[in-house]
Amino acid sequence: MKRMPFEPPTEHYDKQIEAIDEHICNLIKQRKDLSNNKPGFPPKQLIANWAKKYNFYEDFLNSVFAGFLNEDIYRPVVEPKGFLKNIPILKSFEKDDIFYSVTFVRQFENASVVHFSIDREDTDDEMPRRFREPIFFDLSIEGNDADYDCRNEGGGGSGGHESYTFIVSPALPDDISKYQLVFKECKIPFQKPTGFEFVI
Repeated sequence: MKRMPFEPPTEHYDKQIEAIDEHICNLIKQRKDLSNNKPGFPPKQLIANWAKKYNFYEDFLNSVFAGFLNEDIYRPVVEPKGFLKNIPILKSFEKDDIFYSVTFVRQFENASVVHFSIDREDTDDEMPRRFREPIFFDLSIEGNDADYDCRNEGGGGSGGHESYTFIVSPALPDDISKYQLVFKECKIPFQKPTGFEFVI
């Protein structure tokens, strides 16, 4: 999903606060390093105490600390270029009558696009899709020395079928025996893992 370019909300900047802004960046970096980039989230009582002490709204502080959890979504977006071929995968996993499958991967010069499908029986007595809690999947790659960036590009569906695409960069090997696709279920917001995962 292509991100819109960021436009500053104002042209005004008070140069008197430049050193403070740089210090804030330095503190964010220290926080990231000290926590090994897994800071968690301050408890509600701490947020309430800091809001009172420093004269902020609690929801403002919640949004600030929530932003620290989302740095990865600002990684530069890789747009697949130079289509090469489709690679059949034809692998699946089934649990609780839900069928998860990857039928093929589209190979590009700079990336791969993984097509992931979820199929279930769409019965009348089942809670309608629109009322179910939103569930998504993260993808990671195992079995290869390369460090892959896997970005969920979204998807959709109707009835008992859903499909999603993931952009993986750099491109995966043509030989599918050299890697495994690991799907981890998560809830939004903040991509919180549910503990359910499987390998295709």
